[in-house]
Parts: sequence; C-alpha cells; structure tokens
Amino acid sequence: MKIITVCGSYKFKKEMIKITEYYTLKGNCMLMPNELSRKNKEAYTKEEATIIDQMHKEKIKLSDAILVVNVDGYIGKSTKSEIEYAKSLGKEILYYTDLKENI
Repeated sequence: MKIITVCGSYKFKKEMIKITEYYTLKGNCMLMPNELSRKNKEAYTKEEATIIDQMHKEKIKLSDAILVVNVDGYIGKSTKSEIEYAKSLGKEILYYTDLKENI
C-alpha cells in the first residue's frame, strides 16, 4: 500500500475521480483535492486559494508518491510547482499518461 496524492488541473476532475477510485481499489490510500466541487481555483478568494495550496502541500508531505494527471501531456504552472515540491521531498512521481492504459 502507498499513500498517493493526486495532482493536476481542475479541468481533469473526471480523470482525477476515476484514477482515485482505481488506485483505491488496488489498496492505496489516495489523497485528492477536496475543492473540486468548484470549476476552477479562480472561484476562490486569494485567502482560500492560499489555504488550498498549503493543504495540498501537506498532503504531498504525507504521501509516498504523487500521481500527476497530465491528460494529453498538459501540466500547468501550479502542478509544476507541486512536482518540484514533491521532488524536493524525495517523493515518487507517477504520471497519468504513463499509466492510463491500465485504468
């Protein structure tokens, strides 16, 4: 079992949910953004967006790995910073485009 944080753009919400379910059923503890109920980060105030970013980094700290949802190779600015943060902590980095044949 691994603890895995799902990272990626809000526009890939459907894929994030599918991935989370798939890897949960494989016996992993999956952490994903809780704020996906809104369309995008711009729907939040600056203070709320800051809290969301801080909490996501806390999830990454708790994780063994992150799973980057990079549909069609897309990785946004925020996700890039999450990847760099995970790397700085020595976390394993998994990419959806490398795994999606199995999902």
